Amino acid sequence: MIDRDGLAEFLRRRRESLQPEDVGLSRGPRRRTGGLRREEVAALCHMSTDYYARLERGTGPQPSEQMVASIAQGLHLSLDERDHVFRLAGHNPPARGASSEHIGPGLLRILDRLSDTPAEIVTELGETLRQSPMGVSLLGDARLREGPARSLGYRWFTDPQARTPYPPDEQRMLSRVYASGLRELITVRGPESRPAHLADLLLALSPEFRELWDSHEVGVRPPDIKRFHHPEVGALELHCQTLLDPEQSHRLLVYTAVPGSESYDKLQLLSVIGSQTIR
Repeated sequence: MIDRDGLAEFLRRRRESLQPEDVGLSRGPRRRTGGLRREEVAALCHMSTDYYARLERGTGPQPSEQMVASIAQGLHLSLDERDHVFRLAGHNPPARGASSEHIGPGLLRILDRLSDTPAEIVTELGETLRQSPMGVSLLGDARLREGPARSLGYRWFTDPQARTPYPPDEQRMLSRVYASGLRELITVRGPESRPAHLADLLLALSPEFRELWDSHEVGVRPPDIKRFHHPEVGALELHCQTLLDPEQSHRLLVYTAVPGSESYDKLQLLSVIGSQTIR
């Protein structure tokens, strides 16, 4: 059963404790509000201001599980706080671990500060959960992808366009990387896991994946330097730094170029050009 008063108080206290810079927003010169405004939180949670305000007043409807998950992410809640708000709203908390798509507040705080750097937060299956603006410009808008196609490994073996940005001489190596990584994940997560389900889909759809799967390779790692071709700025050579959230198995990937290099200049140009869709 929903605890309307408890939910309202928790949301109000959490909103008042956050500052704009905590969630990647700029602080205007005339700002007088002690915490975030209701309309700011509503935008972060992808809901109307009226709906959110009613929840804070304790007069709104019981939010769905999807809506509560959006609130937990928008307010940058920790896993314990997320579980608490689910219970206040009358729902059982989602599972934790690799199957969860709730991004920890630490990774979000870092990503929010990378407005001028290509970056993304991904699951262990290569599903992009959140991107910086430059991440969208470099890699395309992940929100356009649905179902299994959210996974880069799935797209790699089922959609030829997924390989277009990458040099032909590296594509076979990357195929081995994705097949090897998926096999390692199944060993860790088990035969009934999401990685195992993804492997079953690819075995049914991709002859190349079946061939690589039969080789039983493990431990194949990607090149240290990522080379690919962007439709607007051309060839790029980027380093990819990775920060791991071990509790959720999420990774923050940050793409950088050596200062003074041609790729560095192209990234600066890309920040001006804006986003291009690469599927």
